[in-house]
Amino acid sequence: MAASPSTARAINDRLALELLQEEGPLTAAQLKTLTGLSRPTVADLVERLQDSGLVRIVGETGGARRGPNARLYGLVADRAHLAALDVRTQSVAVVVSDLLGATLAEAVLPIGSDTGVEPAVEGAAALLERTAHEAGAVRLHSVGIGAPGLIDPVTGELRETSGVPAWHRRLVAALQERLPATVLVENETNLAAVAEQRVGAARDQGPSTFVLLWLGLGVGAALVLDGKVRRGASGGAGEIGFLPVPGTSGLPSATACDGGFHTLAGSAAICELAERHGLFAEAGPQEPPAAAVVRAALTAGATGDAFLDALAGRLAVGAAAISAVLDPGRVVLGGEVGHAGGTALASRVEARLAEMSPLRTEVVASPLGGAAVLRGALLTARDAAQNDLFAPPV
Repeated sequence: MAASPSTARAINDRLALELLQEEGPLTAAQLKTLTGLSRPTVADLVERLQDSGLVRIVGETGGARRGPNARLYGLVADRAHLAALDVRTQSVAVVVSDLLGATLAEAVLPIGSDTGVEPAVEGAAALLERTAHEAGAVRLHSVGIGAPGLIDPVTGELRETSGVPAWHRRLVAALQERLPATVLVENETNLAAVAEQRVGAARDQGPSTFVLLWLGLGVGAALVLDGKVRRGASGGAGEIGFLPVPGTSGLPSATACDGGFHTLAGSAAICELAERHGLFAEAGPQEPPAAAVVRAALTAGATGDAFLDALAGRLAVGAAAISAVLDPGRVVLGGEVGHAGGTALASRVEARLAEMSPLRTEVVASPLGGAAVLRGALLTARDAAQNDLFAPPV
């Protein structure tokens, strides 16, 4: 069935807007070439998008040529302002951007373990307000939040989870109540996987299947199957810290991951392994101590090599379990620790994994590291804003 004229216009407008987002400013002639639409149709859609305030003339292609086709059209970046939050156990990081994702302001607030729920919530909310004011954002359109813990797949809410500070859940609810914006919350590792898929280690795979193995203070995993993040029946897919593995003194329980993969690959466990190899390093601000020792190992000669070999053996245990169940084809070592280890650690894990599994699995290091959570949260907020602003008028 042929689309109605209004539906066809909406499809064409959305296509043009997405091209302007991906390619940057374009002339009408370039839009015609990229969309395959006729010149009159492109002229009509450019006029509509200008009238709607989504597109404006941002320049010309050159001084020698004049006329409508020489004008460069671009998205109106300040049509909407977006924010992203990376909510961690003892800190909150905020970034505010325009509709194109360009960073306008950012800030970090440490939150001590002895801080009460309400002071922590007020501090984080005030940080967002100050950062938005710095960015010149009168009103935020969409806010993406990455937090540890389980997200209810039905309600989209952060669930109460043991080991996660109570202020996390209260902060999400407070922002949803206080902000005249779309507020979206997602598990931090899932958001990191979104960033890796679109701008990071899995960008070259198209509709991809891969697993992000998050290595930070703790461990986690995100499953991207056929291009989509899979959350599981209860939102707990990827809670690999609870995975029972050999090499630990016991088994995990329903309330604690001690004895699970976390005992082998969490930051504290990696630091203990480093100490046994005579490696020590001082971590930077807001950095897991394990990232510092892994980075130090890269230049520590034979001692560092022995430590990296041992760490790769541990990580391969978790990767082998994932590979046996999902056969993802690619495992991304993410988080601050995976980023710090780089190719040196990833290649070792891949070689060890090849000895443990008949399924060929590529292992690569994240180029984004811990920043992937904020990137993923911002991409999610931008998608929400564009879905709203790029939608056809009702």
